[in-house]
Amino acid sequence: MKILVTGGGGFLGQALCRGLLARGHEVISFQRSHSPALARLGVGQIQGDLADAHAVTHAVAGVDAVFHNAAKAGAWGSYASYHSANVTGTDNVIAACRANGIHKLVYTSTPSVTHRATHPVEGLGAHEVPYGEDFQAPYAATKAIAEQHVLAANDAQLATVALRPRLIWGPGDQQILPRLVERARSGRLRLVGDGMNKVDTTYIDNAAQAHFDAFDHLQVGAACAGKAYFISNGEPWPMRELLNALLAATGTPPVDKALSFKAAYRIGAACETLWKLLPLKGEPPLTRFLAEQLCTPHWYSMEPARRDFGYVPRVSMEEGMARLRADWLAHHPR
Repeated sequence: MKILVTGGGGFLGQALCRGLLARGHEVISFQRSHSPALARLGVGQIQGDLADAHAVTHAVAGVDAVFHNAAKAGAWGSYASYHSANVTGTDNVIAACRANGIHKLVYTSTPSVTHRATHPVEGLGAHEVPYGEDFQAPYAATKAIAEQHVLAANDAQLATVALRPRLIWGPGDQQILPRLVERARSGRLRLVGDGMNKVDTTYIDNAAQAHFDAFDHLQVGAACAGKAYFISNGEPWPMRELLNALLAATGTPPVDKALSFKAAYRIGAACETLWKLLPLKGEPPLTRFLAEQLCTPHWYSMEPARRDFGYVPRVSMEEGMARLRADWLAHHPR
C-alpha cells in the first residue's frame, strides 16, 4: 500500500516510517520541514502546514491509508497555536481522507486527554476513563478535542482508531532524554513528591508496533473502529525508579532531591506567570500540569488493545533500557 505518515520526521514518526517500509509499503511523510533522516530511508516527503487544508488534501491524494501522527507537543505556547496544529490540522486530515476516498485513519493521541489534577489512573482501559476537565495545558486540551473528532468521524466509509501511547522513550529520542540528562547533570532535576507513584511508559518499538497492529485490524465495523486505546509497555514503574534507570543508561548519576507537590505546583504557577508577563523564551522549567503529571500514578490496562487488535509489547522495560544504554554509548563515547 501507499501510506501517508504525518510528522514522519519526528521520533515516533521515523519509527512508523521504518516499520512500514520494512513491511513492504511505500511511505510518504507530510511535515513542516525536510528531514535528512527520512531522505536516507527513501521516504517521500511533502512539506506543508497541517492548518493548510489545501496542502493536506494534496498530501493525502493518491495514498491508501493515513497515519496521523503529527502534532504540536510541549508544555508551553499559546492556545491558538496548539489549536491550529492539533484541532484544525486533524480536521483537515479527516476532510482530506473523505475527499480522497481513504478508508483507514490511525491517529496518534495521548493519555493526557484524560488528565485530571492529581487524579490517579491505575489499571484502567480507555473506555473506563473520562476525558479530562479544566486542562492546565493547551496540548492536552487540544488533543482531547482532536481525538473526539477522529472517533466521531468513524463511519461506513472511513474507519478510525485513536492510540494513546504513554511517554515514549528509547534510542533516537531527541527530546525527553537529552533534557533529563542536561538537567540532572546541572543539578536542576527534582522528583515531585516521594517518587513512588507508578507510571507507565512505552518503548519506541512497542509504540510503533501498536500502530501497526491497529492498522492491520482496522476496517469498517472492526472491534477497534471508532475507539481509543491506552498503549504502554504494561510494566508500570515508580517514577523514581524510572527516572534513575533512564539516567543510568546515559551514565548520569541518580536524582534523589525532591520537591513536595505543593512547592512544585507553586513554582510551576510562578514560572507560567513570568513566562507570560516578561515574556521569556523557550518553555518554563516547570508548569502546574507537569507538576501534576510527575507526582500522580498513571498506568493502564493493555487488555483492550490485546483483545481488539492483538497488541502485546515485544520489548520489555529491561531490554529497552539495555538497548538505550548501548545506543547512548555509541553516540556519546566517553
